[in-house]
Amino acid sequence: MLRRRTVGDVMTEEVVTLRPDTPFQEVAALLDANDIVAAPVVDDDGVPVGVVSASDVLRHETGMPDPQGKDGDDERAWGKARARTAGALMSSPVFTARADWTIPQAARELRRRHVKQLPVVDDNGLLTGIVTRSDLLDAFIRSDAEIRGEIEQDVLARILGLDNDTVVVDVQEGVVTLRGHVPEPRLGPVVVGLCQGVDGVVAVDAHLAAAPAGLDE
Repeated sequence: MLRRRTVGDVMTEEVVTLRPDTPFQEVAALLDANDIVAAPVVDDDGVPVGVVSASDVLRHETGMPDPQGKDGDDERAWGKARARTAGALMSSPVFTARADWTIPQAARELRRRHVKQLPVVDDNGLLTGIVTRSDLLDAFIRSDAEIRGEIEQDVLARILGLDNDTVVVDVQEGVVTLRGHVPEPRLGPVVVGLCQGVDGVVAVDAHLAAAPAGLDE
């Protein structure tokens, strides 16, 4: 079957982490020094217990529950504005992902949870990486050459066992055009479906005919 890229393929494995007792000034310095917008907070065993974001830091800096300076009556938000450690500043519970999740699965979780990043954990709940919205977007922003190569090598040759000259593949701005012939009429929709499953493909325009070889629509 066609291998879909997973969270494990795009996540960052070397993660900047915080401890619940990390002082606020150190939190702010680590985010700034590493040019990141958030960092997971882990316990003594390496299990994520929360996430501190740049927005949390801004709440503290403005002394207001909203980073834009708006008043609010949320006691938890006011607590973050007065926080002195990562544990008091962090958002919890933490929502996590697994390395074997597909890219669309992780994207749906980000959207459902209204967050911009997900710590990635293993079977024991230990932190193994972090995946962000930009990581997921990069998975779909692939060059036309990469897409064409995957279709020719994985879809047509490896999965379907078609000869090199059976189907000509052209990719422009993620739109795949297929021209050629397939051994049986039923393979046409199969080829299209597999191509649509390739990461980065925007659409598939198929001009495929069944045998005899060389017949084109």
